[in-house]
Amino acid sequence: MSLNLSKSENSPVQLDEIDRKLLALLSKNSRRTNNSLAQELGIAASTCLARLNALRDSGVISRFTIEVDPQVLGRELEALIFVKIRPGARHLMSNFASEMRSKSGVRQLFFLGGADDFVLHVAVRNSAEVRQFVLDNLSANPAVATTQTSLVFEHGQGSGEF
Repeated sequence: MSLNLSKSENSPVQLDEIDRKLLALLSKNSRRTNNSLAQELGIAASTCLARLNALRDSGVISRFTIEVDPQVLGRELEALIFVKIRPGARHLMSNFASEMRSKSGVRQLFFLGGADDFVLHVAVRNSAEVRQFVLDNLSANPAVATTQTSLVFEHGQGSGEF
């Protein structure tokens, strides 16, 4: 039983099968009622609530959020933009990341280890808009060495299993 979840710096939180099922259900719909979760899990509502609180208190669940469909908002094109920072501009990486997170259309930003330094996931109206984003925010940025843009044809979530 996971009601006694504890998080330490040296070991990850241990989840049992009910915790994993609870996380999977919440990953699909975080607005489900406690009663419907408990019923599907086959546990008492009070037990379900205690498990949910333990998962939040231990940091396993850090927040509840929504998923916005960019196409409904007219942002029909998604792209991944791979960015390399100039070797002499490494000290600007933190500022670059903060600046990119604030740009309209940026859905996600990943700081990488490997050939590229960042990947920006953007949602824009069309190819002209992604081109303009690259020109205005990346090509004109003195910290940026190179960019490579790939169009996203399909985007989906994983199974959500933990």
